[in-house]
Amino acid sequence: MYLILLGAPGAGKGTQAHVLTDLIKIAHVSSGDLFRENIKNGTPIGIEAQGYINRGELVPDETVIEMIMEHLSTPACRNGALLDGFPRTIYQADALNEALREHFKEGISRVIYIKVDTDELLQRLSGRWICPVCQTPYHEINNPPRVKGKCDQEGAELYQRDDDKRSTAERRLQVYFNQTMPLIDYYKEHGLLLEINGQQPVEKVTRDIVTALEAIPANEGKKSIMLGETEESLVA
Repeated sequence: MYLILLGAPGAGKGTQAHVLTDLIKIAHVSSGDLFRENIKNGTPIGIEAQGYINRGELVPDETVIEMIMEHLSTPACRNGALLDGFPRTIYQADALNEALREHFKEGISRVIYIKVDTDELLQRLSGRWICPVCQTPYHEINNPPRVKGKCDQEGAELYQRDDDKRSTAERRLQVYFNQTMPLIDYYKEHGLLLEINGQQPVEKVTRDIVTALEAIPANEGKKSIMLGETEESLVA
């Protein structure tokens, strides 16, 4: 089973990727992590990618797909994979699906889109504050300090990193939606998109994803999803 995970910054994509790959027993394949690993290890793909990066150029799609397919061929991915961070364009989606069918005789099973309203995303992304002394993180909504603007342990004035400011969050989301919305529409038109409400508790989001995956017809080559001992915690 080959799945794609889509979700804007702040949607909880990383949390769900960790939980789902453990539940379904498939590999979590992050294109960003693969690039860093190949560059660190000095592989031919890593050396090629580093050259493009050093010149300020985008790594060609063909190189990215070669890197992903090489990893999908390893024993770690023998049961399938959850792809995170790729594809980013319709061209990449077509090329990836074609490569999967050529090498593994199956394409993408489903695309999981964790949908969260923009206002909620901005609230999640721009509510983070840090203690300058002990580096303890706080969140205005999810984990506020006992005294507004003060660290519980140190009493120091909290500060907000540039990456956590609302203006930065707005730019990040704009880039994401400009880049990703055509891909969401593309997979929806092909009947592969599973749109999941990401504004629910984490456990409920996971349960909805698993339920949707369990409904995939058997003739599509769906891998059986066994929850085992984890099931009670998901449905509670």
